[in-house]
Amino acid sequence: MDQLMAIRAFARVVEAGNFTRAADSLDMPNATLSKLVQELEAHLGILLLQRTTRRVTVTPEGRDYYEKALRIVRDLEDIDHSFNAESVKPSGYLRIDIGGSTARDVLIPLLPDFIARYPEIRLDLGVSDRAVDLISGNVDCVIRGGPLSDSSLVARHLGDAELITCAAPAYLKTYGVPAYPQELRNGHRLVSYLSPQSGRAFPFRFARDEDVLEIKAAHRIGVNESNAHLATAVAGLGIIQTFRYAAAADLEAGRLVEILAAWQPARYPFHVVYPQNRHLTQRLRVFIEWLRDVFPARLLATKRSP
Repeated sequence: MDQLMAIRAFARVVEAGNFTRAADSLDMPNATLSKLVQELEAHLGILLLQRTTRRVTVTPEGRDYYEKALRIVRDLEDIDHSFNAESVKPSGYLRIDIGGSTARDVLIPLLPDFIARYPEIRLDLGVSDRAVDLISGNVDCVIRGGPLSDSSLVARHLGDAELITCAAPAYLKTYGVPAYPQELRNGHRLVSYLSPQSGRAFPFRFARDEDVLEIKAAHRIGVNESNAHLATAVAGLGIIQTFRYAAAADLEAGRLVEILAAWQPARYPFHVVYPQNRHLTQRLRVFIEWLRDVFPARLLATKRSP
């Protein structure tokens, strides 16, 4: 058995969803591809795929094997490209994990430029505010804001975002405009952003000159996804603290109003993170270099692209 070819055949079946499309993409007969997968299963002593007349389903063991083997296949492809004189352009597949509002308002508006520069790189975006495991999740890199706690990861600083406090005009007409952060404890309705990992509410943070405050008043509503969190403020449900880039379009349109601007907290750092023991492929290297070039200005954008 050609184990590498068998692994590639199995991986293509998983990605294509059936044997016929996988065989076509590899330019081999369906019977040959099926035999390779069967030989791989016999070699491993496990069932990788459940086959019926209508569909192919990946078993839990098959999914685990696919995620581990795919990293090897991609690394080998990148090594092949690096020694191929005809292959001067980065190519291949990148999986990037990123938070909801950062994807919508920062990364995605920038991607046409990246795709124009590197048309042979394929991108999969995993969009969620919940952090993923870069190893078991088979993710090439993660773009996240906030402090870094895992020393086993390599982090590259991408810039800093402004945090603002805001609410809908209708809310402020009903409950009044607070002049000081302490007023948020008295009669105001707060919508907290909840940590997707712990479920705990992030406090409202404020700073002016040497004064630094945290408001941990009980919230009426808590939300653990950034786009939905912003939507609660637009709906008039209460006061939120969010990134200026996320609220920019609603501020410009008058759907939100910034308050307590004199008490703006420190800027929030963003990083691109990847495992330090992983081979840094050419495609990931150019993606990180591109991010560091274009991301900082977009984080501080005051208007959202249409």
